Amino acid sequence: MASLHIKSLFLNMGKTVPKNFERFNSSTARKLLYTEYGDPLEVVKLVPAELKEPQSDEVLIQLIAAPVNPADINTIQGKYPSKPPLPAVPGNEGVGKIIRVGANASKEFAEGDRVIPLSSNLGTWQTHLLLPKDCVLKLPRKVQTAQAATLTVNPCTAFRMLRDFADLQPGDTVIQNGANSACGQNVIQICRAWGLRSVNIVRNRPNISELKQYLIKLGANYVLTEEELRTNDLFKSGLLHKPKLALNCVGGKNALECLRHLDNGSTMVTYGGMSREPLSIPTAALIFKDLKFKGFWMTRWTKDNFNSVDRFEMLSELISMMTSNELEAPAHMMIKFDDYKEALKNTLNMQGMIGKKFILDFE
Repeated sequence: MASLHIKSLFLNMGKTVPKNFERFNSSTARKLLYTEYGDPLEVVKLVPAELKEPQSDEVLIQLIAAPVNPADINTIQGKYPSKPPLPAVPGNEGVGKIIRVGANASKEFAEGDRVIPLSSNLGTWQTHLLLPKDCVLKLPRKVQTAQAATLTVNPCTAFRMLRDFADLQPGDTVIQNGANSACGQNVIQICRAWGLRSVNIVRNRPNISELKQYLIKLGANYVLTEEELRTNDLFKSGLLHKPKLALNCVGGKNALECLRHLDNGSTMVTYGGMSREPLSIPTAALIFKDLKFKGFWMTRWTKDNFNSVDRFEMLSELISMMTSNELEAPAHMMIKFDDYKEALKNTLNMQGMIGKKFILDFE
């Protein structure tokens, strides 16, 4: 943003910034905005945004990339529990570079640093963000754009579910449905890095062999369709220990089939409901198998642990896994910011069948 540097030159020389410069400066920033809930293709509009100089404890960030998550779509539709005040800019995560630094923030950050926002619901679908220095985290250059842009939701969700609900040791088994989702892909890779064995359930589809090979390449030990799960003997044969943890983002019959394979005293964590069918728990699972059922929402965890040691240790470990190539970005497609409707349309039409992330590209 050369315009901001030129403005500083005017001010340093004790001269007034020309009005035509201010107009040009304001026109360089843009954002996606919605003033009412509804169909994202109808209510989200691209509008000009105002650029402001950072205060002492602030940094001005030029966005590089920001993903379009299903939760973002649900928020715009008014269906998500988290509802920002309207009018609102969508977007819950992203990556950018610092282009201006406040005086006090310069002790920790410099122009050109690549950073991610740490707070939720900041509205990352815009070309620039002005944030307090305590709300951003500097990233190593080795972290790729798609990895960085999608760091704070799905990898963190996978990490916390694997860490917080069972005392898992190398060799233990985890079963999950929706394994081709962005979160599921992270679960597979973290399990591989931690020495856990993953059984991954996906819906049948025409390209099922291609999908299985993709997930196996990520580190999945077994990939089964819902139908194959009902007839497999992985656990009865002793080939695998019964799972100590099940991760459920589908619900309905799929989740019921997964929980039937859990070991006594194990836990199922539900973090989504893609089938829109309720989770039915057999009485015997509670009484005789002593199974436990928990829910998880990353937004709540982040709010409750914003500055906690656990959070920054988690981010540090995930970043280390990314720089060592243990954790890849999910399957994704970069879409230019001006073509935002294509990203919205593709995400709306996923219907839970394609584990591809659509990422707005601001560069």
